Amino acid sequence: MSGPEIDLDKKLSGGTGRALIVHPQLKTATAGAGRLPHAQLAEAEGLAHAIGLDVRIAEVIAVNRPRPATLFGTGKVEELGLVIRAEDIEVAVLDTALSPIQQRNLERAWNCKVIDRTGLILEIFADRAHTKEGRLQVELAQLTYQRSRLVRSWTHLERQRGGIGTVGGPGETQIEADRRMIDDRVVALRRQLEAVVRTRELHRKNRAEVPYPIVALVGYTNAGKSTLFNQLTGAAVMAEDQLFATLDPTMRAVDIPGRGGRIILSDTVGFVSALPTQLVAAFRATLEEVLGADVIVHVRDIVHPDSEAQKQDVLSVLSDLGVDDARREGMIEVYNKIDQADDEARRRIANLVDRTPLATALSALSGEGMDRLLTLIGRQVGRNDRAVRLALPHQDGATLAWLYQVGEVIERRDDEQSVWLVVRLDAANGGRLEKRLGRSLDWADEEIKAAE
Repeated sequence: MSGPEIDLDKKLSGGTGRALIVHPQLKTATAGAGRLPHAQLAEAEGLAHAIGLDVRIAEVIAVNRPRPATLFGTGKVEELGLVIRAEDIEVAVLDTALSPIQQRNLERAWNCKVIDRTGLILEIFADRAHTKEGRLQVELAQLTYQRSRLVRSWTHLERQRGGIGTVGGPGETQIEADRRMIDDRVVALRRQLEAVVRTRELHRKNRAEVPYPIVALVGYTNAGKSTLFNQLTGAAVMAEDQLFATLDPTMRAVDIPGRGGRIILSDTVGFVSALPTQLVAAFRATLEEVLGADVIVHVRDIVHPDSEAQKQDVLSVLSDLGVDDARREGMIEVYNKIDQADDEARRRIANLVDRTPLATALSALSGEGMDRLLTLIGRQVGRNDRAVRLALPHQDGATLAWLYQVGEVIERRDDEQSVWLVVRLDAANGGRLEKRLGRSLDWADEEIKAAE
């Protein structure tokens, strides 16, 4: 018997199917509270465009009382059916979570493919994941999602396989066989992921031994994280005006001017409202890169009408990952896309920056405002630094060069016998210096305050 004919295997990605987008505005829903319905519809359109769908119609429909069988009332189902037939719609995208029964009934009523928000985001992730781990995670999420939808994925579920020989009997229904095959594949995927995660944990451990702090960029999808990453690093990470343009984490080294230090900058997957639970679970290991970061930089699309709601979505995901209050309070907030703001909006953003010590406004596209961000990163990376006062013999050039590489030389004075230094170091490199010199250090923390 061949494998299950899972709907999600029939890729929408890269297609040009004519699509209808509907955002059901549920009166009783708490998800998406505080968001503008038309901004949510625009996001759903963006998700559809991200996989190449040809959006012909997009509208918000108020749903006062969701129907268990079809979500909409009978009249609205018939009305949308007329539109679907008139426009020759091939894919109806509902920007909400549908039950398997609702999905099946709507497909029968409209005679076209119906996908919900979860299915749409899964399609995008499947199209965009390029690393081995990313592909494994997406397939695991797809199978977990599809397992609950076998009820609608088969048109031959009535078929049964007979017994062995002359024993007879009803045998195993097709849906049971498919569920078992999916379960077997899920077990195999989890084994492969465990091996990949072990390798990445080893890499993370090796990075922890490198004397460079890690700074993680987080934010709502399409907030401009990858554009900012490229601006800071000179890299060429894919950065387009498109939801989930990049999925796989990327890391690059960046020098921080003034501090005399280097950081490792990490670009992570973007967040989105109502991110499918399957994807949160599947990508948890990747998102946990944020937990190992010394500094978190939250990039916001400050001109988006739902910017504040997007911020709350990001904070919610960070909280779920285990980022505690103290680390969230030390997070740098970047108000991006000020190049799209008019004069009045710029004044409002400037006032917001003035009231928020760890915030800055910039344009990742043009580079405007990057200096203040680098200053904030340097300040947060070095918030636990200490100053050490020491004298080195002139012949110990290796230690002197190392200090310039990993620390910030606040003061230097040379005489005939020694080089006298006051150097700013983090705790890890302070410990390394003690081992290198074989003696305790003369800490002079007041020198940091003077330098600042």
